[in-house]
Amino acid sequence: MSKRSHKSAPVIVSEDTYEVPHQDAGQKSGSIDEQEMESKGSKSNTVVTIDRRRYPHLEAIVANTSDAMIAIDEHFQVLELNPAAEAALGVSGEKAIGCNCPEVLGCRNLNKMEICATSSCPLVRVLQLKQPLSNEELIIGDNCEVSASVTPIDAGNGEMQVIMIARDMSSLKVANQVRANFVSMVSHELRTPLNSVHGFVDLLLQGHMGELTEEQQKYLGFAGEGVQQLISIVEDILFMTRSDVGQFEMKQQPGVNLFVLAGQVVTSLEPQARKAGVVINKEIPSPSPLLYVDPQRMKQVLNNLVTNAIKFTPPEGTVTIRARDYNEQFVLISVADTGFGIPVEDRQHVFERFYQSNHVQQSKMGGYGLGLSIARLIVEQHGGTIYFESTSGKGTTFFFTAPLDRRQVSG
Repeated sequence: MSKRSHKSAPVIVSEDTYEVPHQDAGQKSGSIDEQEMESKGSKSNTVVTIDRRRYPHLEAIVANTSDAMIAIDEHFQVLELNPAAEAALGVSGEKAIGCNCPEVLGCRNLNKMEICATSSCPLVRVLQLKQPLSNEELIIGDNCEVSASVTPIDAGNGEMQVIMIARDMSSLKVANQVRANFVSMVSHELRTPLNSVHGFVDLLLQGHMGELTEEQQKYLGFAGEGVQQLISIVEDILFMTRSDVGQFEMKQQPGVNLFVLAGQVVTSLEPQARKAGVVINKEIPSPSPLLYVDPQRMKQVLNNLVTNAIKFTPPEGTVTIRARDYNEQFVLISVADTGFGIPVEDRQHVFERFYQSNHVQQSKMGGYGLGLSIARLIVEQHGGTIYFESTSGKGTTFFFTAPLDRRQVSG
């Protein structure tokens, strides 16, 4: 493992004191009395000394917890790790400290795609946003599946550090597999009869069993819509189940035209938009960006976002698909609506599976809470990120990045 020349002040445990990075020698701590704080060294190497005799439990917690704890600086250099982290990563602290994070952690998503130093890496996101992340599902080390929480720490002198706490989820894998198999079996058993019902409803609507009255066509149309909704729910549950057990497959293709892709989505959702009294607009630059994506999965992302926007936009509102440059490797795509906006209390839960808001508009619109979870999963599998901005009463905009065709970038 190669070690960087840059050195940040690591967390040091001496025989009588703990020395931890601190913003300013004169700044008071909320949990430590001012009399217990002692400035050491220059401003660039300021530390706070904590009386070990008063806080004997801290060392015991770090040393004996079953959760892996790793401290990393803003240059992705490992500063410290506890015994549980050494066991999970299969490396001793002496060898790991000072090495580059990707060489030690080797973070991968549940589909075993490397995410170190990419926009999907939780460490990168925490350092960029300066906000903690929780319950990030990763694979670290050789094959240790964990649920990780990552917290940014201001180390002083303008430097940031992050603390990753990772809980081994291996013990839950067998239970999850049983659950996944059960859900998959039930979903398959549901899909077969639903497809049959949907097919026979279509035959009736097409007049194969004789001419229908206007009222009969109306009621059969309602039945067809209901069956299609059930089929969509089953397909989404199957999709998430396959992803949970690492069976999510993508077929990325070069030269996927974003303008054509967005046009197909708009065409398919136009009847739903007309029924809701909403206008769908498309603002894609010309020439259209060419993407390196799985076209069906990317259509699914756009479909989920636009469908959501239509549902939560009142009549005479608009939904707009836009695209603009993000960087040399990615394009930034957005779906903006002029709807109700997302209530503040719901924003942190937006991407959670099956989450349902208690807001009055949510109860009117229905839904089962998988669309945005699926959108995030697909975007992250493409190496991108997804986020949103919302103003109550004015609307919401979802943004996500998609990889550009490398031939287009190099050309």
